[in-house]
Amino acid sequence: MTPFIDRRRFLSFSAAGVAVAGLSACSGGTGPSSASARILPTDPAVATREARRATTGTEVTKRLTASPIKSTVNGKSVATWGYDDAIRGPVIRTKAGDQLRAVVDNQLPEPTSIHWHGLALRNDQDGVPGVTQDAVAADSVFTYDFRVPHPGTHWYHSHVGTQRDRGLLGALIVEDPDEPLEYTRDWVIVLDDWLDGLDATPDETLERLAEGMSGMGHGSMPGMDHGSTPTGGQGTKSGGMAGMSMGSGSDYLGGDAGDVDYPVHLFNGKDPEEAETLEAAAGDVIRLRIINAAGDTAYRVGLPGQQLTPTHTDGYPVRHTDVDAVVLGMGERIDALVKVQSGTTAVLALPEGKIGQAVGYIDAGSGKIPASSKLPDTLEGKVVDGGKLQADPSVALSEKATDRTHELHLTGGMAKFDWGINGHRFNLETPYAQAFEVKVDERVEVVFINDTMMWHPMHLHGHTFQVGNDGARKDTVIVRPGETVRVLFDADNPGQWLTHCHNVYHAEQGMMGVFSYTN
Repeated sequence: MTPFIDRRRFLSFSAAGVAVAGLSACSGGTGPSSASARILPTDPAVATREARRATTGTEVTKRLTASPIKSTVNGKSVATWGYDDAIRGPVIRTKAGDQLRAVVDNQLPEPTSIHWHGLALRNDQDGVPGVTQDAVAADSVFTYDFRVPHPGTHWYHSHVGTQRDRGLLGALIVEDPDEPLEYTRDWVIVLDDWLDGLDATPDETLERLAEGMSGMGHGSMPGMDHGSTPTGGQGTKSGGMAGMSMGSGSDYLGGDAGDVDYPVHLFNGKDPEEAETLEAAAGDVIRLRIINAAGDTAYRVGLPGQQLTPTHTDGYPVRHTDVDAVVLGMGERIDALVKVQSGTTAVLALPEGKIGQAVGYIDAGSGKIPASSKLPDTLEGKVVDGGKLQADPSVALSEKATDRTHELHLTGGMAKFDWGINGHRFNLETPYAQAFEVKVDERVEVVFINDTMMWHPMHLHGHTFQVGNDGARKDTVIVRPGETVRVLFDADNPGQWLTHCHNVYHAEQGMMGVFSYTN
């Protein structure tokens, strides 16, 4: 069991919620000596900034019921949790400037929350218990109410413990009223790795991992075999404890591909034998909105024998380039255009460095869906991820002197499963210990330095950053072992904002921190 954010401590802490979080500003770390020095979620500055956002005057209301559910995965009946009785929540569509009212009815046996991943929304709606709100208690209702700030392909998910590695997630599509792209239709694709009900629960998996190398009783810790495959994305599995990754590796990610072997990978909640099919006509142009909602798996996505054109990453436009496949770390999104060919075309997602596949099909009238076993197990050629793309000039950050730099060393390892930032493992009871302080309207440089042997998809709440001087605008970026990635963002959204690895197990073990606005 993790000694930092384990479920029992979270449940006891969540009752105190934001009040305790505010007081904890006095403990540990450097910077302000009192909570009043921090711009907390209830500060008037948060509402003032919200009032400046453009509005359409339209209100979109959506009710989401979080509850235990039964479903079928990989041909087996599973008991898990989900929104609206499904293992993939409903697609929520709004326009930039709409007011979104999301009513959450929590029928789970424990508290929950929703984080609106990718949105630079008002701080008190960000959905991080202990930092921005009280958790939504069991058998209670809570309404998220905020102005949707900007267009793009985003998603929503629980931000409590390992709940996200069940089915508590869904797509959030914010349409651009002035959309410049030309396409026939879009297809929202949510990719997910799945073990709940098939192997161990996510909580049980975390407990196994938290024992570290010495606790596993193996000569080497699962996931520490750094063997890799040069081009295809498929790895090997050499046994070990159920759910634990053994021998998975990816040259693209720089070594170990992940910590957990998942029995199945899902494409919009469906396994390959029950694959979803999009009906279209030859010549149609489809906008693929690809979301990696997985807990521990990157995906390499492509159409065998056909190129695709990435147009956006994490909701922001990029310079167009034709590629053979794209790689998405957990939390990342990529939009891409594809022209429909005659017959049936597979949209194939290979778990990078792991065994398996997720797949959907575009059917242009053939009616013949190939067996998943006939699909290739590699996607080669020109392969990119969002961190390797360049921002469209319309969204590139303006040139401005940097006001503040924070170095974030990513630390820890598989031996003790003790992930952290700058050697500090995040503690929910003292969230501002070693906080990264900023002030309103500063240009902030963040230098991610990966001192570990594992890749990490690093995510920043409430903002987008630019990768380097001319890279893509993003909120999640892959940082490979031994790599340094420099990003820039404008501190234009006051509050307290989490940053963390979007590997759910690394985050839960301590690879989190807070960017803290101060007066």
